[in-house]
This record gives sequence, structure tokens and C-alpha cells, in this order.
Amino acid sequence: MDSNWQVCGLMVQTRPENVATVAGALNALPGSEVAVSDAATGKLAVVMEAPSSRELLNNIESARELAGVLAVSLVYHQHES
Repeated sequence: MDSNWQVCGLMVQTRPENVATVAGALNALPGSEVAVSDAATGKLAVVMEAPSSRELLNNIESARELAGVLAVSLVYHQHES
């Protein structure tokens, strides 16, 4: 896979009682930031950046595997070479 700048937007779903814990775990992933979260619905909007598509995909998979995460949906992706 090519080395270039990658950014994506994700929608992460969790149970409302897990929002704070999942947000902390997502923020700990390299290049990841929870932009906004809704504790009432359990939804988090996440921005991820990585220098390569492989690293970005690995980070998305890491997000999917976090305890308490029910679903991860890719809503935006951009790359610059």
C-alpha cells in the first residue's frame, strides 16, 4: 500500500453507559480523536489520521476490537500523496 497522508471519519456506536470509557480508549489510539459524542444515544464521531492506508486500516480494526464497541462505520475517507 502507498505511503501517504490518510484521514477518515468514523461513527462509533456503543451503549450509552460506555460512552466515556470508549471515548477514552479511542482517544488513546494513535492519530485518533473523538470529535463529538452523545451519551444519550451512545454515538461517537471519530477522526483518524495515519501516514499510510495500512496503518489507518489497522487503527480502524483496533477501534472495532475495543471493549464496549458495538459498531464502527466509515463515513468519510481522504488521502493525499
